[in-house]
Amino acid sequence: MRGASALASMVAAAAVALLLMIDGCGGAMYKVGDLDAWGIPPPSKPDVYSRWAKSIHFALGDSIWFLYPPSQDSVVQVTPVAFAACQASDPVLKLDDGNSVFNLTTPGRVYYISAAPGHCRKGQRLAVDVPMANGTYLPPTANDLAAFAPMPAEAPAGFESAALGPAGAHQSAASRAAAAAGAGSVLLAALSFAVFLL
Repeated sequence: MRGASALASMVAAAAVALLLMIDGCGGAMYKVGDLDAWGIPPPSKPDVYSRWAKSIHFALGDSIWFLYPPSQDSVVQVTPVAFAACQASDPVLKLDDGNSVFNLTTPGRVYYISAAPGHCRKGQRLAVDVPMANGTYLPPTANDLAAFAPMPAEAPAGFESAALGPAGAHQSAASRAAAAAGAGSVLLAALSFAVFLL
């Protein structure tokens, strides 16, 4: 009996040691928005998700955790093009359990939006930059730059890109000029990306 108890204690100690080693090898987990749960940003904090993403230095192997009421929302990983258009119909990955974790396993920019109708267009979207293993970032692709380009003049009424603020926000003169000049050009996309990084 005593041998079985000693063996059980050794197995338990080995299991704890293994868990500690695995935990030490894994990345950090970050709750999206910190104290703010995943939802439509309040008027007092329309840029809560872009500010949150800029405040953290992510690394390969880290995870991001979205917390939200599952009956009211979801989160989808999307392409840069879908991010720019707030299009959730063909996601890379969709989670809707209210306690969604995405692992950051590939360097580059990763895009997330709410799939609940109208939420993305009200600012519920997030872009996360993941560096390479050596800590350097990949240069943005043309699609990454276009994801934050100002919306063209013929955009649906009430729709603004995240770089410009939530629906109903007043556009700056520079944003209106950029849209009028053709937001699709690479030069304007690069300018919008630089503004987003500030």
